[in-house]
Amino acid sequence: MTLAYHQRSLRDVHPHPPELHEGDPLTKVIAIANQKGGVGKTTCSINLGGALAELGYRVLCVDMDPQANLTVGLGISLSDVRQSMADVLSDDRVSLDEVVRETNTKGLWAAPATLELASTEVELFTAIGREMVLRDALSGWADRQFDVVIIDSPPTLGLLTINALVASNRVIIPVQTQYYAIKGLTALIKVINTIKIKLNHDLEVLGLLPTFYDGRTVLAREMLENLKQLGDHRVFNTMIKNTVKLGEAPLTGKPVTEYATNSSAARAFRDLAQEVIELG
Repeated sequence: MTLAYHQRSLRDVHPHPPELHEGDPLTKVIAIANQKGGVGKTTCSINLGGALAELGYRVLCVDMDPQANLTVGLGISLSDVRQSMADVLSDDRVSLDEVVRETNTKGLWAAPATLELASTEVELFTAIGREMVLRDALSGWADRQFDVVIIDSPPTLGLLTINALVASNRVIIPVQTQYYAIKGLTALIKVINTIKIKLNHDLEVLGLLPTFYDGRTVLAREMLENLKQLGDHRVFNTMIKNTVKLGEAPLTGKPVTEYATNSSAARAFRDLAQEVIELG
C-alpha cells in the first residue's frame, strides 16, 4: 500500500463508525505526562500504542505537543498535514475525525500536531471552558471508534497538558532515573491532584514509569529506589532502557514492536502494555 493510503482521514476509511452498544467497555484515555523534557513521553506514547495495537486493540495516539515528534515518529509527514490538533482546539474548530489518520501500523491511528499548536495554546487562555476542549473533542466519537486513546503531552504544565489530563481517565508519568527528574515530580503530582478535585474526578495516576534506566550505575539504582519510596503512587515493574533500536524506530515511522519485533525494547513495551491492561 502507498503512504498516501495510510494517511487518509479516518472519515474516508470509516465514514460510519460503529455505534457504542450498551455494555461495551468505555474507551480508556491515558495521558503520558511530565513537565520535564527528555524523559521519554513520546517514546512511551508511540510504543505503548504499538504494543496495544499488536494485541488487537484499536488505539488512537493524540499529539498534543507542538514539537510534533509523535506525529513524525508514526510516519506522518508534516508537509502533508492540512488539519491538525491545532484546528480541533481552536475557535474555528474542526471535528477530531477530520484530522485522525491511519498510520503504517495496523490498529494504530494518529491525531497529528504541528507547530501551530503553540499559538493555539495562547488562544485557549481567553476561551470559555478552556480546560475542557480536548475532552469535548474526544467525547462520543472516540468512544465508539477506539479501545484506547493515548495522549502525548508537551513538556510544560500549560493548558495543553491540562487539557490532556482533564480528558483522561489515567495518567502515566515517565521519569528518568536521575536526581533532577525525580525532584520535579512534586509539581506535577500537585497539578494532577488539583485537576482530580476540581475538573476530573476520574483521573488516576496509573503509575510512574522508569525510563533511560541503566542498572549498571549506582545512581540509577539509587534513583529507582527513591522513586519507589516517593509516595503512594505505583512504580511500574517494567523499566525502559535507552537502546539503539528504540532510537532508530522513529526514523522508520513505526513503533519498536514492529520495527525490531524481537528486541529487548519491544519486549519491554509489551510488558508495559500487559501491566496497563492488568491495572485497568
